[in-house]
Amino acid sequence: MRSARNILHLGIKELRSLVRDPIMLVLIVYAFTFSIYTAATAMPETLHKAPISIVDEDRSSLSTRIIDVIYPPYFLPPVLITPAEMDARMDAGLDTFALHIPSGFQRDLLAGHSPVLQLNVDATRMSQSFTGSSYIQAIVSGEVNDFLRGYRAESVPAVDLVLRARFNPELNQAWFGSVMEIISAITMLSIVLTGAALIREREHGTVEHLLVMPVTPFEIMSSKVLAMALVVLAASWFSLTFIVRGLLAVPIEGSVALFFAGATLHLFATTSMGIFLATLARTMPQFGLLLLMFLLPLQVLSGGMTPRESMPDAVQFIMQAAPNTHFVMLSQAILYRGAGLDVVWPQFLSLAAIGAVLFTLALARFRKTLATMA
Repeated sequence: MRSARNILHLGIKELRSLVRDPIMLVLIVYAFTFSIYTAATAMPETLHKAPISIVDEDRSSLSTRIIDVIYPPYFLPPVLITPAEMDARMDAGLDTFALHIPSGFQRDLLAGHSPVLQLNVDATRMSQSFTGSSYIQAIVSGEVNDFLRGYRAESVPAVDLVLRARFNPELNQAWFGSVMEIISAITMLSIVLTGAALIREREHGTVEHLLVMPVTPFEIMSSKVLAMALVVLAASWFSLTFIVRGLLAVPIEGSVALFFAGATLHLFATTSMGIFLATLARTMPQFGLLLLMFLLPLQVLSGGMTPRESMPDAVQFIMQAAPNTHFVMLSQAILYRGAGLDVVWPQFLSLAAIGAVLFTLALARFRKTLATMA
């Protein structure tokens, strides 16, 4: 009972220290509001408004048809240029695609020849170049075939493939990006807040004050873990309710309570990781460098950005020891597919086990650090 009371009082102290830190408050607000909205709306995965220019030396009815069918939202309205401008515009980065229709293109086509169109692609814009070149090839091939037939053919496929997009019928990037950004924010803020709280006390000399009080290292560490986990949980609930569900109108299929139960276990692991990293670093800049070394692999290789199945087997095996991997799996299953505890219980057990190991390691390291300061 006394231990619980000490943890409560120390947790309140941590919250008061956080309130007096405006930089951390700004970071929390940004990570769970503007960052979520930006990730959902500013990074489309499909081709969107790609700049294209066209050199039309043929000036025939066929070349006009090709130009007319290239329009938004996949492409910006085509810019008609001269051959001399093509290379200069590509060098300046004005165009991602430059299509050259040579003189006599329609005449050669009707004569049974095989005229060649040239498509220059700026391959440095990887998100647009690969998809866009396929789109343009399909557009040109379709228009040429229709022109040769003399009418727009309504082709009937031999097999009718019915597409049913599960869990995201509109194939909307905002549905995926917003929830994944919440997961990233939960991980980042939990590590940053707990680590910064410990280093701040060390730099201000308040750790020495705690050492002369009748509190144990377990109580000190537990108060930091609980206080920062509570802050992150509250911020993530606000973001999921008002930003994702409200502003972005993303439907949540599963149980929000079950998701936050998984988030609590995830926070148990990541806040312990933050304490552990803070015991290795002596200053805030050192903690920032350590954070980059750990946070980037956690975010990139957890399956939140690219499917884990596309990664090498060795990476998949190693990342089984990371809490992010299991949290991403259970979050996608619950929020996207409406899964229940009967589906995600392996991830819950994995998070609990990883959290227990990280908490034990962090507590041992924390005790050692306090012993050297005593």
